[in-house]
This record gives sequence, structure tokens and C-alpha cells, in this order.
Amino acid sequence: MRFQTPLVPATLIRRYKRFLADCRLEDGTEITAHCANPGSMIGLAEHGMRIWLEPNDDPRKKLKFGWRLVDHGDGHFTGVDTSVPNRALRASLEAGEVPELATYGTVRPEVKYGQNSRIDFLLSQTGLPDAYVEVKSVTLSRQPGLAEFPDSVTARGAKHLAELTEMVRLGHRAFMFFLVQRTDCTRFDLARDIDPGYAAAFEIARQQGVEFLCYDTTIGTDGVELGRPVAPVT
Repeated sequence: MRFQTPLVPATLIRRYKRFLADCRLEDGTEITAHCANPGSMIGLAEHGMRIWLEPNDDPRKKLKFGWRLVDHGDGHFTGVDTSVPNRALRASLEAGEVPELATYGTVRPEVKYGQNSRIDFLLSQTGLPDAYVEVKSVTLSRQPGLAEFPDSVTARGAKHLAELTEMVRLGHRAFMFFLVQRTDCTRFDLARDIDPGYAAAFEIARQQGVEFLCYDTTIGTDGVELGRPVAPVT
């Protein structure tokens, strides 16, 4: 998935109201950018961080910049836009690049299911049970090399696990797909101390047949692509 317009570097001043971030461009101009991330963004929203913004000239958008990346300064990036994983994964699913799901020929995004929910992707193929795929963006890292989810309490995430479990009960396959939007992590685990309820729901779903996948990403200022499987700690 390539960014629609070339990114521009900036310095983060502050992130506030979850979806807003004041930034300073390289020429000293201060602007407000849209932050497409409802999470806590632990360790990713500190004053003075080098970040990358995507400009736009869409007259329908009030904010003319969107915050896309944190630049860690050592060749590593974190993608902070939670809409990016779905776009990157969709391209890989349609190209058959995810081995665990490559037997499915039809990929349908945003299909209604469960209790007033939409599954990120519904995969189908003649002769196979449908596969329901829910995607989560992983950006938290509190230990070197370890990515964790979630970064804040997520009742919505626990609801998704319950709905995936119900799809398994009905005879379908169901996947929770964790996509690590960091280039500095090689392992994955749940942040059980942050949201014990989600961790408990995860274990119940796994015991009931929900399948779990975790992949990393290749991130640069030109775009984000699906990478390789990430080893879970548990």
C-alpha cells in the first residue's frame, strides 16, 4: 500500500483529543494534523518526536495533513494510522500472499455480521467454509523487540473476539489477524496488564477454535506492505 502523496517530515508538538496533533514543519510552520488512531499511543506521542505527515488538497477535509509515521531515527518506523493495516492486508489477500489464507479466491471487505458489526474481510471459496478475518493494528512496544496489543482497554476488541467465536460455532473459520506496524519488533504478546479482559476473551476464543495470525510490516516513507510472520511469545 503506497501513500497517495509524498510524506513530509515534521516535529510533533502535542497530540490531543485523540485525533488531533499539533506539528511543526521543517520550515517552522505550525499546523494541526489528523491522527487516525484512537489508542493511547504509548511511547509514540512524545513532544519533539520526528514524524511524517501526508498532505492532501481535498476540499472536503478540514485538516490538510494526516499523521502517518513515527521515525525512530535508527532506520525504524512505526505506522500510527490504524486504517493502513486493512488496506495493506487487502492487497496481500487479493494477491494470495498470505499462505494461511491463499486458498480463498474471493475477498470482501466490511461485511455486516454479528451484533451491529462489520468484519474486516470475509473470504470465500467454493468447497471451503467461509473465513472471517478481523484485523488489529499493533503499535505498542515496551520492551525491545516485543510488540504488544492492546495499548488501552478495548471493550470493542473483546466484542470482536466473541463474534468470531460465534462464527466458528456456526461452522465457519475465524481469524484474528494482528498486524505489527513497527519495524523494530520480532515477537508478539498480549498486553495483559493493560487489558486483562481482552486477554481473557482471547484465551476463550482460542480454546473455541478462533485462529490467530501475526505478521509484521515493511514500512517506509513511500508506503506500508505486509511482511513476515511474527513469533508469538505465548
